[in-house]
Amino acid sequence: MDHATHLRSLQALELAVRAGSLKAAAERLGVTPAAVGQRIRTLEDYLGVDLLVRGRSGIRPAPALKQAMPHLKTGFAELDAAAGILELQRLSEIHILADPDWAALWLEPRLDAFRALRPNTEFRMSSEAPPGAPDCEIRLDVEPGGKDAIDLFTDYLLPVSSPENTRRINALDAADRLEGFPLLHLDAYRNVPGAIFWPDWIAAHGYRKTAPERGIRYARIAPALEAVRSDAALAICGLALAAPGIETGDLSLPFPATAGAWLGAPYRARFRRESLRRPPVARFRDWLVAEGRKTQAMLEEKAGA
Repeated sequence: MDHATHLRSLQALELAVRAGSLKAAAERLGVTPAAVGQRIRTLEDYLGVDLLVRGRSGIRPAPALKQAMPHLKTGFAELDAAAGILELQRLSEIHILADPDWAALWLEPRLDAFRALRPNTEFRMSSEAPPGAPDCEIRLDVEPGGKDAIDLFTDYLLPVSSPENTRRINALDAADRLEGFPLLHLDAYRNVPGAIFWPDWIAAHGYRKTAPERGIRYARIAPALEAVRSDAALAICGLALAAPGIETGDLSLPFPATAGAWLGAPYRARFRRESLRRPPVARFRDWLVAEGRKTQAMLEEKAGA
């Protein structure tokens, strides 16, 4: 086992014991519970022993782990302390832990505007939590917000295509406009309240009579939109994430924007209180909230809300 894998596995193990569940550890790390479980199993396979006992009350250390737990706890506390000391040396760097699709499709197209206002600010973005807490976490959040949470915007799902496929669709009879077009299915929205998928959308709006459930499944939104851009298929996607591509003419809306559905969960930000004492982070928070409000207003206007 290489050192990086070793450290990630130990980090997942220590967090799972401290938090009491794989799910809670996954939320801290910004990965899925299955990924946390796999990291722990990799370590168990390497050592040849069981490290966790799973019961109704949650996770607790197995006998083979009990003696090592104080050292793990101290070790990661020291890593956090070291990260905190180093953080003092990066006053103009902001570490963001975020959903990778949101970061690539919504945040990154806007960062040049922020850098123009604050040219000395550097961003470090990741989708998994390293040792040391990020300055802010942003995700499509189905859990209750809490007092420190900031709702940025709630996205609006609707069909998206390339301009060429929109032209082809509009040339067909209304009843059959989706017949024969490949459909992409985005698993990123699978567990999000309010999300609609092709079978739901076609049942509500028509345009196709056969096999709305068929098509390629994508775990990520950004690669699916690349396929849409290349005229390969259509996808149901959040308008906020597709909007930059629509503005550049790479993407198009083949049907009225009112034929969509609101997600039942927002993109939500949480900033560390310690980080907000640093002026660059506080300024970024204020800018991010303002940009989120602009996006929400745009979505409501397009959806006719």
